[in-house]
This record gives sequence, C-alpha cells and structure tokens, in this order.
Amino acid sequence: MKSDEQLKAENPELYKVAREGGTEKPFAGKYVNEKKSGMYHCAVCDAPLFSSETKFESGTGWPSFTDPMVRDAVVLHQDDTHGMRRTEVQCAKCGAHLGHVFPDGPEKNGKTCDRYCINSVSLELKPKNNE
Repeated sequence: MKSDEQLKAENPELYKVAREGGTEKPFAGKYVNEKKSGMYHCAVCDAPLFSSETKFESGTGWPSFTDPMVRDAVVLHQDDTHGMRRTEVQCAKCGAHLGHVFPDGPEKNGKTCDRYCINSVSLELKPKNNE
C-alpha cells in the first residue's frame, strides 16, 4: 500500500477523494458507463470491493452497486458534512473514502436495495479473463 505522500504525488485526484473525503465530478469518472464484467478493487490498497454483477445504472453520475462483494469489504460511517446526513463508505482494509450509500437502489425481490454510490477514481476494475 502506498503512503499518503506517494499517493498525493502520483494521483492527486485519488488522494483528494480517498484521503480527504472529496468527490469527483458527476458523469466524469472512468467507470460511470463501464459494462465489462469483473471485480472492482480499491485503487489505494487493491482490496476487492464490488462485483460488476451488482453494478447498475442509477443516473446519478457515479458508478452504483447494490452490495459490496462481502459485507466486511467496506465500513460505514455517519457523515454529517455539507449540511446533509449521509452514510460514508470506506474501504475496510485501508480506510480510503469510496463514496456514500443510500437506501434508494433498484427493487429486487420486492425490496428496495441500497445504492452504493462510489467514486470511479477510488476503484480499479480487474476484468474477467475473457474480456
């Protein structure tokens, strides 16, 4: 895992999001419209976080997922910044800020799923071998 100094020097945008809790501009991230199958990993520490099988088009401008790969892959914290009450999503392995989770995802089996709204810069897609 890279130090904060290395991260800031090599990828200032990732540093701003992962370490300072920033947000990339909507519809500007590299994975907003990504359709490849694979596993999305933490861009800071390479921990597997989200499967492409849970990715969906939310129309929000950020990649959205219904569930992390496993519940323990992420940790959730209350975030009251910017005059809003939200739930922050962090990588459980390195503490990188990934985005936020909201209770307004798609309906599945008669129940509304969560929407993990994640910054593209916080992710690295590892496509399946055949793609």
